[in-house]
Amino acid sequence: MTLRLDTAGPVATLTIDRPAKRNAMSYEMWSALPGLLARVERDDAVRVLVVRGGEHFSAGADISEFSTLRSGAEGAARYSEAVHAGERAIATLDKPTIAAITGFCIGGGCEIALACDLRVAAADARFGITPAKLGIVYHLTSTKQLVDVVGPAWAKQILFSGEILDAATALRIGLVNEVHPAEELEARVKGLAETIASRARVSVRGAKRIVNRITDGRHDEDEAVRALYDEAVRSPEYAEGVAAFLEKRPPRF
Repeated sequence: MTLRLDTAGPVATLTIDRPAKRNAMSYEMWSALPGLLARVERDDAVRVLVVRGGEHFSAGADISEFSTLRSGAEGAARYSEAVHAGERAIATLDKPTIAAITGFCIGGGCEIALACDLRVAAADARFGITPAKLGIVYHLTSTKQLVDVVGPAWAKQILFSGEILDAATALRIGLVNEVHPAEELEARVKGLAETIASRARVSVRGAKRIVNRITDGRHDEDEAVRALYDEAVRSPEYAEGVAAFLEKRPPRF
């Protein structure tokens, strides 16, 4: 197994750790993601998940497996399902997620980054989604994640061309939230994760659910949405937030 899950206070870190393959994701690694994300979901002490690599975030799926595990229509379908389940495990986590992107963030690596809520990149990071070089059609839900982030025109250019984008372009088109010098990336991600972890969980969770509803095309204020409002105003965090404001002190969530 070449994925590692560590926890430091309220922040969990999922590290893709396969440097010899530029952190290419094997079938075994994709298959392990749902279980690892379930551990993060169950751990009440964890408020934020950071997903990171090392020198490289991830060069994508391990193409060397395509002639074995992904051979034939049935093998390709099984492999694609493992990738999809891994991506969905990240995307549907009920806690905020940050991708800390270094080096290559290509194909399946970009799919993982797009499954996260926020993307913070090093200035030397490189991005690409390359199914057009392999005769693969990118999964609909992952394509939607891309379209939601960069819009349909840039999504088409990225998918049609398979070209590699630099970090400045990624920032300009909205593929990433922030770009920092490589030596400052870790500190910025740590600070951002700790800031989010310090906020009211009921607010962060409600915001994530509502933003996701909106991007799913659901604009109605139904009972599920009203339940989020009600949960917030009845929560101890709301009482503490108001008290802290009136007392001119930081809230203790």
